[in-house]
Amino acid sequence: MASVSDAELKTMSQEERARALGMMTEQLTSRSMFIEFKPGEEARFGYPWAPDVDFNKRTEIDADAMTTTEVNAKIRGLMREGFGTIVVKNPRGKHSLGVGILSRLNLIFEGSLGYFGTGLIDGPNVRINGRVGWSCAENMMSGTVVVEKNAGSTFGAAIRGGDLVCKGSVGSRTGIDMKGGTIIVGGDTGALSGFMMQRGRMVVCGNAGKNLGDSMYDGTIFIGGSIRSLGVDAVEAELTDLDRKWLTRKLTQYGLMPDKGVDHFTKVVAGKQLWNYDNLEPSEKKLIL
Repeated sequence: MASVSDAELKTMSQEERARALGMMTEQLTSRSMFIEFKPGEEARFGYPWAPDVDFNKRTEIDADAMTTTEVNAKIRGLMREGFGTIVVKNPRGKHSLGVGILSRLNLIFEGSLGYFGTGLIDGPNVRINGRVGWSCAENMMSGTVVVEKNAGSTFGAAIRGGDLVCKGSVGSRTGIDMKGGTIIVGGDTGALSGFMMQRGRMVVCGNAGKNLGDSMYDGTIFIGGSIRSLGVDAVEAELTDLDRKWLTRKLTQYGLMPDKGVDHFTKVVAGKQLWNYDNLEPSEKKLIL
């Protein structure tokens, strides 16, 4: 590749600069989704190795004297036996309980969990009757997780799907790097909630801390109370009738519908000024930041 001076680079288009610097683009091809997923084929939404469970088949685990590894192994063993409703008693705030479940399951924790509870799940319906620590339901793919009390920071970090609900208040950085799904908070949320949000919806019935939605790329945040401050490139938007209908349905579903309805919610979206940040002039970058 011939060398190119800085002066020449400045006169080139973005595509020409990429080529000159050796960053060639290539159209990648793969199997068609119509071949991978045939419309006429019987619907299969589970993993091929997922156990076939019966929700009416119920059992309990007393986790008081068990380690985290033992509890998680016991849950998987019971699922292989066909149990579809599992109650875990005395979780005692243990960390990383109920993680990596990739199957349909009713999982009930009668107590509180520590850090990283119910992370990496795809399918189960989880109810936690106590509190949870940091990073509850991190990288959740689908299903539901309902926390009856409060939650720590980074609630729903990098969540990709499903409904994650905390009926109390949550800490800072709720929904950080959120990529889909829905997060609902009955109380307040801390600073930097929605940081680097990419997709999905977040609903906070109470107040939001400072820098809400900082550097969010896409997605929607609804706040029922006050907002201490908006983050970089987060802007208020009009609350539409479709938003009101969706909020009413979701909040009613989880028993969090405010007495005064949903008209008071503030809608926050990405201003999209950061989408082409590298193409802005230095003075324009300062205005955004």
